[in-house]
Amino acid sequence: MSTTASLPTFTSLNELTRLVTSRRGLYVRWSRGPQHDLPDATSTDDLTGMKLPGLSASLLDIENWWGNRPAPIWVARRLYDYCHLPGVKDPRTRPWVLQGSETARGPDNEPLVTDVEPLGWISDYVIDEARHIVAEQPGHWGSLDRDETA
Repeated sequence: MSTTASLPTFTSLNELTRLVTSRRGLYVRWSRGPQHDLPDATSTDDLTGMKLPGLSASLLDIENWWGNRPAPIWVARRLYDYCHLPGVKDPRTRPWVLQGSETARGPDNEPLVTDVEPLGWISDYVIDEARHIVAEQPGHWGSLDRDETA
């Protein structure tokens, strides 16, 4: 396993998109990083406290139905969905890319991933690029941040 210090950092959305379009089985995970996650490689359901059989992550692979639409929009949307997490979970939460195998689905239908290979951190600049691309789209789209008053 790579150490957190030795992991490269993706510094542009185009750089990350090139990776996503060249490999399959890629995920983004928002956490304190591989050194924190990989000793037991499990996640915990926030609602019940139950240990889950893998790390919760979001699939970055572009679905076939996306067709020839711009890949950077796909990647931006996948990053944008959980960009609220550092503000609601832990300010040390950062996005990182991994390759792995989906072993199950979690209670929010998220992939649970095992056989994890950390590939790199995602810089704040890339997240800013993703926010900008999502804001430019014709439809309204919010992150998956849940309203606590509901």
